Amino acid sequence: MDAPIATLMPTTPIAPTAPTDYGEPPSSETQPNKRRRKKSIVWEYFTVETVGAGCTRACCKQCKKSFAYITGSKLAGTSHLKRHITMGICPVTRQKNQQTPYTPDSKPGNATDPPKRRYRTSSGLTSIPFNQDRCSHEIAKMIIMHDYPPHIVEHPGFIDFVHTLQPQFNVVSFNTIQGDCVALYLREKQSLLNFISELPGRVNLTLDLWTSNQTVGYAILTGHFIDGDWNLHRRILNVVTIPSPDSDFAFNQALVVCLSDWHLESKLLTLTLDKSFSNVISNRNLAGFLSVKNPLMLHGQLLIGNCYARVISRVAQDALGAMEETIKKIRESVKYVKTSDTHEEKFFELKEQLQVPSTKDLFIDDQTKWNTTYHMLVAASELKEVFACLETTDLDYMIAPSMDDWKQVEILCIFLKYFYDAANILTSSTYPTASAFYHEVSKIQLELTQASMSGDSFISNLTRPLKEEFDEYWKDCFLILAIAVVIDPRFKMKLIEFSFSRIYGEDAEMWIKIVEDGIHELFHEFVVQSLPLPDSFMEEGNESMLKGEIHLEETAQDRTRLEGTAQDGFSQEGIPREGTQGAHQEETAQGPSQDMPSQYHQETHSQEVLYHQEAESEEILYHQVAHPQSSQDMHLITIGDGLSDFEVYITELTSGQPMKSELDQYLEESLMPRAQEFDILDWWKLNQLKYPTLSKMASDILSIPFSTVTPDSVFDTTSKKIDSYRSSLRPVTLEALICAKDWLQYGSVSSSDEISNAIVKMEF
Repeated sequence: MDAPIATLMPTTPIAPTAPTDYGEPPSSETQPNKRRRKKSIVWEYFTVETVGAGCTRACCKQCKKSFAYITGSKLAGTSHLKRHITMGICPVTRQKNQQTPYTPDSKPGNATDPPKRRYRTSSGLTSIPFNQDRCSHEIAKMIIMHDYPPHIVEHPGFIDFVHTLQPQFNVVSFNTIQGDCVALYLREKQSLLNFISELPGRVNLTLDLWTSNQTVGYAILTGHFIDGDWNLHRRILNVVTIPSPDSDFAFNQALVVCLSDWHLESKLLTLTLDKSFSNVISNRNLAGFLSVKNPLMLHGQLLIGNCYARVISRVAQDALGAMEETIKKIRESVKYVKTSDTHEEKFFELKEQLQVPSTKDLFIDDQTKWNTTYHMLVAASELKEVFACLETTDLDYMIAPSMDDWKQVEILCIFLKYFYDAANILTSSTYPTASAFYHEVSKIQLELTQASMSGDSFISNLTRPLKEEFDEYWKDCFLILAIAVVIDPRFKMKLIEFSFSRIYGEDAEMWIKIVEDGIHELFHEFVVQSLPLPDSFMEEGNESMLKGEIHLEETAQDRTRLEGTAQDGFSQEGIPREGTQGAHQEETAQGPSQDMPSQYHQETHSQEVLYHQEAESEEILYHQVAHPQSSQDMHLITIGDGLSDFEVYITELTSGQPMKSELDQYLEESLMPRAQEFDILDWWKLNQLKYPTLSKMASDILSIPFSTVTPDSVFDTTSKKIDSYRSSLRPVTLEALICAKDWLQYGSVSSSDEISNAIVKMEF
């Protein structure tokens, strides 16, 4: 093969100044004396030098080392020259790369590097100069994202693997990679802090407790909020170590840390906990602490004491526990089939012979997640005929459930499906808005109420304890759940009226009024907060403003008296107390008293004050213009364009009429159609100019979280536990690993231009 190629080559050596793009020798059609432009990137780093007859070498501009290029008729190509530059073999290039600090947002190379060109290589990959800092950063990111132990950098297997990939990489120590993880966390934290500081609304918090084998607790504080573009966000903000989780003041310090770190002292709306780790005293302590710098709305009812997911989990476990023996039979039956290939093949043959249409596969449940037990029961109940046949054909199978057992399991699965559907809304990729929870909770409340009064003794005995457990959650949270769904323009108060009539029957009107009064009172608080007080009205001696102030004070006094009256008949949760229910029903039936205004329409007073002031100013101005004092007492009928007096006339007509609030206008408008693709956040974004105050309230309410657990723990039957290895890490490292993992999965909330690119080095 060499001879024919040699006959095509020129007899004289190829000019060293005419290499082709990819190290190939020039063809016979190429003119020897015609210079071609060098396109390969290597010629920006190498020069071509002739060292003898027919011998040309490439010399590195950096280290001055020479390499073979052309020897006689043989062309060495440029691949080895590329490796010298791109793989860091050149000592000068390697030293420059190590001296250049790496920043996470920087691209490979530096500002002085020449522009890279495209290579026609088989792999299609662009060569990247080796960078030690970049590699260390990527290892830290890998450890955070995949829950690898930071000590992995000292494992022999990892060290061998890395050295195989890149012999030049200097493996970092545990302390170094720990610092890199914390540095990445601090950088992402600053980005998130900048984002939260610019939020137009408030932040809602959840507080969950994770345990460990060392009896040390970890408070996980998560923020929920809606940004200026009406996007709902959920971020873990803090992981605070709690030495004594059983203390009544255990969570106060954790809350102090969170509010201080993220500057939320005056931006907190709600706090959600769970009774599994909190009690009445600790909740009261938290409420008192929050009320110092962060006034609690609705008399503190927005301090939610029960986690939605954990309540459903407890009810589901109670239902499963009521049929523990039957479920144990089914579990053992499934094990009998699934743990033996012979048994499974025989079971499948029986299924084919019986032509059972079920497409579900049997599997053994994970008893730490109740949804797996539910799915196991559903799959097994669809194959009950096969199990019954297996009992007659396999003498070793003696644990088959009876037909009565299967009927009871099917009834159980009906209620478990309600619980499963309700909890499953928390497992979607996007966290649901607060309006989505009412549908599921009210459905469970209705079904359990009806089932507990069933004539079937099995159904009533099964559901009565479940209803008692769920009633407690319904009493605590029905008001805020209802307010959230009223914010949905597809339902408003109509869904409340419909569902309450089915849940409460004849007493529905009383409970509906509680919701109406509650949402009006909450809206009033948002109106008051949005009203700016003039700084100079006292200095100017504005008499009308003073009157308005007196009016507001009288209104506040009236409202205090009304609240006192209401509190005599209602508990904090808005539930009628014993001894007052009949009186309240009577008052509801007769309608509100004629000589006492409704306590939940006070938001109109402040607007009326401002309205009367404007009308009074216009009237004074009109009289000054329309009735000027003159010696001849001239009275003009028409002034200017003749419409000024018309405006005053309209002002006088409307000044005595109460103005409708944004909330009342919203409630009176027709419902939006129920479309499957309806986006409630988009709707409020489009209507925020129409309802400026109500939209602020909607933004805060719709971001209220009713669950404290992470999506992967929704169906857990036990509290989340941190393993012994992570418990042994420094608190700052543990917080960095948990928080940064949560933040990285959503991407950066701010552009890289808004934060410093400087690397933070942590020393341990």
